[in-house]
Amino acid sequence: MAKAGKRGGDAVDALERSPSHLLHRALQLALDLYAEEAAPGAPTQRQYAVLSAVAARDGLTQTDLVRATGIDRSTLADLVARMIGKGLLSRERSSADGRANAVHLSEPGREALAQAAPRAHAADQRILACLPKSKREGFVTVLALLAGAGEKAMVKREKTATAPEADVTAKAAAPDSPDDAKPAKAGKKAKDKKKKKKKKAHEVEAPEPFGTPEG
Repeated sequence: MAKAGKRGGDAVDALERSPSHLLHRALQLALDLYAEEAAPGAPTQRQYAVLSAVAARDGLTQTDLVRATGIDRSTLADLVARMIGKGLLSRERSSADGRANAVHLSEPGREALAQAAPRAHAADQRILACLPKSKREGFVTVLALLAGAGEKAMVKREKTATAPEADVTAKAAAPDSPDDAKPAKAGKKAKDKKKKKKKKAHEVEAPEPFGTPEG
């Protein structure tokens, strides 16, 4: 029994030293504090992040918003659609990229952001208050580093996802190996040889020209 208890204690110790587990619990605390500070009907924490990102750079594409907020692409698309439905955002075809949509902050969205900002700030202050004053600035710096690492990983995944398409296009446009070019080259040689043979036969069969007629 003692042995089983020891294994259970090791598992708890592992969780208490696990960055991913601790970050998950810290995130839950942050969401709870935001919910406590937010007024009824106020934007959720994710909606607030989107509103803040668009307010900072109006006309962002949804791809830009994914990178700015860290929200995954499918969730963000659904989130933006619902916020457009509520009148908080508007969307139009981007003038810089005809394949993308530019997202804009509407007037109701601007008002919602202005009302939510002080409450979001209060939630942030409550999070920092959980730490000694000497640790707070370093804590925010470390979080910013992790967020930056997440953005780099996201960009890398996007590049990896589009790479196979480029490989397929290049493969279709060019032979896989030098051997693939041999049949075409051999075919050209055979064609040239056939032409020469035909020309030679024509020259042999043609009658000798007559001499200059007398006259």
